[in-house]
Amino acid sequence: MSKFTDYQFKPFLRDAIARLGFEQPTPIQKEMIPLILKGSSAIGQAHTGTGKSHSFLIPVLQRTDASSDEVQAVISAPTRELASQLFNELQRMTEGTEVRASLLIGGTDKQRSIGKLKTNPHIIVGTPGRIRDMAENGALAVHTASILVIDEADLAFDMGFIEDIDQFASRMQADLEMYVFSATIPEKLKPFLMKYMESPVHVKIGERKPLTEGMHYSLVPVRSLGKRKKLLEVMEAINPYLAIIFTNTRQNADELADFLAEHGVKAGRIHGDLTPRERTRMMKQVRDLEFQYIVATDLAARGIDIPGVSHVINFELPDDLEFFIHRVGRTARAGNEGTAITLYEPSEDDKIVRIEKLGIPFIHEDVKNGEWTEVKERHARKKRVKQEDELDRKAAALVKKPAKVKPGYKKKMTQQMEQIKKRERRLARKHGKR
Repeated sequence: MSKFTDYQFKPFLRDAIARLGFEQPTPIQKEMIPLILKGSSAIGQAHTGTGKSHSFLIPVLQRTDASSDEVQAVISAPTRELASQLFNELQRMTEGTEVRASLLIGGTDKQRSIGKLKTNPHIIVGTPGRIRDMAENGALAVHTASILVIDEADLAFDMGFIEDIDQFASRMQADLEMYVFSATIPEKLKPFLMKYMESPVHVKIGERKPLTEGMHYSLVPVRSLGKRKKLLEVMEAINPYLAIIFTNTRQNADELADFLAEHGVKAGRIHGDLTPRERTRMMKQVRDLEFQYIVATDLAARGIDIPGVSHVINFELPDDLEFFIHRVGRTARAGNEGTAITLYEPSEDDKIVRIEKLGIPFIHEDVKNGEWTEVKERHARKKRVKQEDELDRKAAALVKKPAKVKPGYKKKMTQQMEQIKKRERRLARKHGKR
């Protein structure tokens, strides 16, 4: 199907898709929607920003029987924020219909959640731990559900939730259809998938947006200032709509946010140590544009959709370089441009080299007096020395020692070698290989 109007969707779903402004399915939607409509278990491998959520929300809603009083589908998301976003989207799409959905997430009143389940919802959206909890104490009748969607499966695995999912999945129907969505499929996740999925269709959308599209990658040397002071310099030189500053640990995120506050910068913070109430309040403040900067850790930020990010600043480089890709993928979305600024110290050169091998075209820049200036590549001196060594070897190979040596022959050979090197440098300049 090349357009959403080509599908025979229920009227309320057609209206919802029109309200969303969707005309043509994205590649992941084009592949996954027919599979879910048909009931074929499948793995959808695609990166954030590819339209994954609607590739399962739309067909699950199409297959939901509003006249039934049973739970028909369970949608699991690894973080409360992500589960809340999916639930809110589901509510928007089912407004004015008989379709019932319930949100089950940790950090909320358990008794109230149990109360909401007195009438069986048709669709459950929630975090793995709370869904398991409700299923095990008998408040949630998952045994009637024939569809299980696992969103951000690799993140669920990283956060240790696969056992929770396994516990409630085993209570669901024997002919369970499972739809797994993930940016990557870690090797250690495969035994779990094989337990529930027999020869699933594996849809892999390799067209992650080119890393260079709409992006400016700035590589900024820290030098003698120290990272925190260099960060302040960088912040004075940019005026972001919204910037996420990434650190590697929760403690570093708090310390950096405190440091920024001491220097008059009000920054939000998103990490795993926030209480549910703090996280909810923080996300509301972010959406209300109370912050121009957010300090975040990788796992906490990956499960949250933060719209309008114009800049990403890598205060620390991640140990797992896949997280670098996730970080910079936070900006330059939906056709907008974005800037990723990476602060680095000489000791981090190995990581920078590995990131460059991922296809990141860094531009070597620095901030001086509030202005951006391009600086020499960090390997410029090494390259120069290497080029000179190559020229010396080439010239030495071309200038032969005469069969009969005369006084001053060494001086003459040196002059010939210098002439060859001059000629080679001239040719290199002419072809832009300086």
